[in-house]
Amino acid sequence: MTTQTTALTAVIYKDAGWFVAECPEIGTVSQGETLEKSVENLKEATELYLQETKLQPRGRAIITTFEAVVNA
Repeated sequence: MTTQTTALTAVIYKDAGWFVAECPEIGTVSQGETLEKSVENLKEATELYLQETKLQPRGRAIITTFEAVVNA
């Protein structure tokens, strides 16, 4: 079996005291009490997922920001 690595994106936000990490290229999500732990857990979840599912290359995610009007 050949092993290879690929760079993926982690989008991280804080929710109810936890750091939630999502991988938009794969669709996996995980969390952790620290930013580092959330990424570590996301890596583990993604690797487990990819053991069962073939990686379907979709290209790198494009991350940007935008402003929206919020009625307060």
